[in-house]
Formats: sequence, structure tokens, C-alpha cells
Amino acid sequence: MRRPSSPYASSFSFGPGPVSTTLKALIAANVVMFLVTTFAQSVVAYLGLVPTLVLHQFWVWQVATYMFLHGGIFHIVFNMLALWMFGAELERIWGTRYFLKFYFVTGIGAGALTVLFSTLPFAFAQQVQHSIVIGASGAIYGLLLAYALYFPDRPIYMYFVFPIPAKVFVAIIGAIAFFSSLSEAGGTANATHLGGLIIGYLFLKGAKMHPLSELKYRYLKWKINRVRKKFDVYSGGRANDYDRRVH
Repeated sequence: MRRPSSPYASSFSFGPGPVSTTLKALIAANVVMFLVTTFAQSVVAYLGLVPTLVLHQFWVWQVATYMFLHGGIFHIVFNMLALWMFGAELERIWGTRYFLKFYFVTGIGAGALTVLFSTLPFAFAQQVQHSIVIGASGAIYGLLLAYALYFPDRPIYMYFVFPIPAKVFVAIIGAIAFFSSLSEAGGTANATHLGGLIIGYLFLKGAKMHPLSELKYRYLKWKINRVRKKFDVYSGGRANDYDRRVH
């Protein structure tokens, strides 16, 4: 291990840590599709989410492909930054398989809810039917919700200026998405954002309440305790506990 060159030197890190192979693949796929649509705009109409095409022409693939399209450089930069900032830590907690499952379920679910939202008999909903919805924001909002549930008091800088707890941050953006979705001017994207929050919550709530998940947790806990006893491993103790060989 190398010592700092100066006694006053200190380490500095930005963000949640290194980008995993999974995140690299997701970011690369979004970047590639962004470049493709930059030079071939016709692809957006085919792969973007148009609710009326899903409902009447059964272009069901759009509820998944819309996640990889973005409307501008700032759109993709901020979405990919959020994917890294919030997704990296969640992937370390969940593992790659569960993380990918959550990401695609929330993204696709948000798209499906947007299609259902467009069928409501209100003007602010029906104007979504012929709109083209693009972006990974549905899945990103699902990640934000999960992050707030796991780290409710972790500070998030709103507009990169105001530090507020993650749970408050998600409550604010959830309220904004809800009320904005009721507006004819901004209902398209915000309906998808709100859908991501709803699907993310239902997914995590359902996983927590599922009896199989509880059984797996109990079995894993029993297995860990059995290995500890086998190798005489203890969780820790006081400094004068000489019998505690491993801490």
C-alpha cells in the first residue's frame, strides 16, 4: 500500500464509485442509439413510444425500445449521469441480475402505464396518444425511488445547489410529475416519470411481501449462521473478550 506523498494529502472521490460492466453496457446502448437517431430521425417514429400505435397497430416493442432513445445532448447526459449516480450503488446491493430486472421492469412498466394513461377520457391524457415518448426517465425515476427507500436520509443536491434528504427529493419530484401530468402542456413525459415511480414502488413492495422472498431470506440467514458456528466466527465483542478469536 502506497503512502500519501504529503502528510496533508487526502483522497478525493466523486460519485458512487467505478462504472460496472452492466452500467457501461446500458450507457453504451443509449449512446449508440442516440447517435443513430441523430443521423436517422425516422428511427424515432418506429422505436419511440406512440400510444396510439401500441393500442391500434400493436407495435408493442415500443414500450421497451423507447427507453434507449433521447431527444438531445442534455437529455441523454443527465439520464446517463443519474443512471450511474444512483444505479451503481443499487447494483452493488442487489447484484447485477436483480438490478437489470428492476431497471427493465420499471422502464417497460412506465411505458405501459403511459399507454394506459392515454386512454383516460380527459383532454390532458388523450393528448398523449399521438405523442412520441422517448428517454430512459421512467427507469431512472424507478431507481430514484429505490435509492430513497434504501438511503432515505442521504443528501441529494437539487439543481446541484440545495442539499435535501433523498426521501424528500423523491417526494418533490413525484409531486411535480403528478401535477404536471394533469397539464395539457406537460403531460407526456411526466406521465412516464410518474409511471416509473409507481412501478418501482409496486415492484419493491411486492418483492418484500412475496412469501418466497421471505423464505429465501430466512434460509440465507440460517446458512450464514451455520457457517459462522462451523468456523467459530463471531460477530464481535468487547475488547477484553479474549475468547472471541475472530471479529
